[in-house]
Amino acid sequence: MQKKSFDEISVQDIAEAATVNRATFYDHYTDKFALLEALVAGGFHRLLEERRVQYDGSCASAAGPVILAACEYLSASQADRSACLRQSAFDPLIEAAMAKAIRRVLLGGMPAAKSAPEVSPELIATACSWAIAGAIKQWISTPERAPADQMVPIILKLVAPILQQAGPPPGVGSLPGNPAGFPA
Repeated sequence: MQKKSFDEISVQDIAEAATVNRATFYDHYTDKFALLEALVAGGFHRLLEERRVQYDGSCASAAGPVILAACEYLSASQADRSACLRQSAFDPLIEAAMAKAIRRVLLGGMPAAKSAPEVSPELIATACSWAIAGAIKQWISTPERAPADQMVPIILKLVAPILQQAGPPPGVGSLPGNPAGFPA
């Protein structure tokens, strides 16, 4: 991608750079978009692992460290992409890959579906992940933006009502007047 834009890169180019044949590439990825998604998700999950961050679903604010990591990861990747102006065409691909990675993290910490769920955990995780990714995208494009740690509470305030639809994890009882079981 330092020599060609993403649109110009072929699977053959990737296979040659990796010194593998195309069949080996296709054994692992369906296309270059799947490879890009795996690269983004892998980098984000490595960052979460390095920071020992996970979403446990105990309360909406447990998503704060995930949001902070996503802010910092996307901000750093935006800086990398800005160095090569020809790469801006795949920003939506990066954002979609990031939303999917955030979704997996959130879904992993949500309780299993209730006996009669109004909203599935998959839908909750998807709505939150796209809301988080969209808010981060707006934050990144803001000139003289606030530091990432100041954005986390703002984004949490936006997504907390959605996350609360998942309910408390098993073993966490509801508080009186708080049917979702989350701290007020």
